[in-house]
Amino acid sequence: MQQVQATVDSPLSDAIDAPLNRTQSRANISALSTAPVHQTTVQLGNVESPVSALLKQWFIPAVVLLMLLICILVWHEPSAPKYWALGVAALLISRLIFRPLQLRLTNSPEPSKTDLPRMLLEWGTVASLLLFIGLALKLDGVFPRELILSWFALTPMGLMAAVYGNRRAAAWRGTTGRRHIIIGANQVGIELARRVSQSLDTGTFMGYFDFRSLERLPKHTREQVAGQCKDVAAFVRLHGVSAIYIALPMSNAPRIDEMLCQLHDTTASIYFVPDIFAFELVQARCIELHGMPMLSICDTPFQGMNAVKKRATDIALSSLALLLASPVLLATAIAVKISSPGPVLFKQRRYGLHGEEILVYKFRSMTVCEDGPVVVQAKKQDERITAVGRFLRRTSLDELPQLFNVFQGKMSFVGPRPHAVAHNELYRKLIRGYMIRHKVCPGITGWAQVNGLRGETTTVEQMRLRVQYDLDYLRNWSLWLDLKILLKTALVLLRSRDVY
Repeated sequence: MQQVQATVDSPLSDAIDAPLNRTQSRANISALSTAPVHQTTVQLGNVESPVSALLKQWFIPAVVLLMLLICILVWHEPSAPKYWALGVAALLISRLIFRPLQLRLTNSPEPSKTDLPRMLLEWGTVASLLLFIGLALKLDGVFPRELILSWFALTPMGLMAAVYGNRRAAAWRGTTGRRHIIIGANQVGIELARRVSQSLDTGTFMGYFDFRSLERLPKHTREQVAGQCKDVAAFVRLHGVSAIYIALPMSNAPRIDEMLCQLHDTTASIYFVPDIFAFELVQARCIELHGMPMLSICDTPFQGMNAVKKRATDIALSSLALLLASPVLLATAIAVKISSPGPVLFKQRRYGLHGEEILVYKFRSMTVCEDGPVVVQAKKQDERITAVGRFLRRTSLDELPQLFNVFQGKMSFVGPRPHAVAHNELYRKLIRGYMIRHKVCPGITGWAQVNGLRGETTTVEQMRLRVQYDLDYLRNWSLWLDLKILLKTALVLLRSRDVY
């Protein structure tokens, strides 16, 4: 027992009695306090305040819950656990489905043209999921039908009123009392100042700092220049600056590092803003790989849950379409077979996802099945088109077998139209960014087609315009955009006569 006690007490007695150990301990502490601490992982985040984060994520779900409570009061329904369960389910599902609230200062607090359709679609999805859960659990008789219907009908109006009121309140509240500066009076810094001014959390802009003299800076920024970089630390301390945005090119890395050493003597948050807008961006994103940050310059929009949503939509729509169109598919196949000699289906090699070759199915509409190094596009009054084929091409019924391509995962309902391999090899050499369109699955219809670019492309400029629309689709993809393209496709098919 005594031996154990001596062992326990010996480190403390050594630290007290031995001046050598005490000196060494102080040296270790001094070395630790002055040694640089290297962080090897970076997390993705934002600069939102806690209140803004709560509003952004939970404001719209809270409005959905509030509308349910109002309907309960109007219908004089007693408070019961079943309504609390319904409210919690609606709150959580709304949190998953609705897009987060946009918290920024805008010139007009009026709702945009797309706000109402998007909210109707999102609320329709929430209501459908609630109805599905209710039917699956046989809860259709638990809640009064009049209350549920009134809730479903009134909630969109409540949502629009709440969003409008929030924008009015944001314009009235203005920005916070925080202060920020931008180091770099260049193109990136100017654009950054514009965007930061729209945020509710960044506060007052105190001016630009730059290494260059005032005469070398853009004229329209000189009035907002607060000083040179050598004076930035003193300015931050004197004016209580909360945030510093560094928008300087990486060629200034040594001078930036020297400036950062001075700024570490302040309490301001420091952010580095790289100039990625100098490049042609497609689905640009900030991502991280096990703590290492990366900037995505050219990528597919279908990563993670976006890929799941896209594929689930394609499977559901193609299954339903094949079921409903099966009589038309059978009748068309018989008409093609008896109208002219040759196979019913025309299979052509085309480029699919990542530029890999796929076989695309179509009903044969010509007397030939070209799939070689040279493929001649169909022209007006083309003698190769059969009588049945002319009708099929004009009505786009020849595309129906591509529903099987969609179901297989080789194609999608919406995406850039696939071209023959021979055309791909030609245009990839003539049009910059042509192959980027293959970062997504090709589609039965696409953004270019609903904007009038269907049928024959007689010039390189026509194909270049198609590619621009395809890349625009990649940059701005959403499920709502897919739905919009499908609706416009139906209208185009009804009135278009430029396909032959």
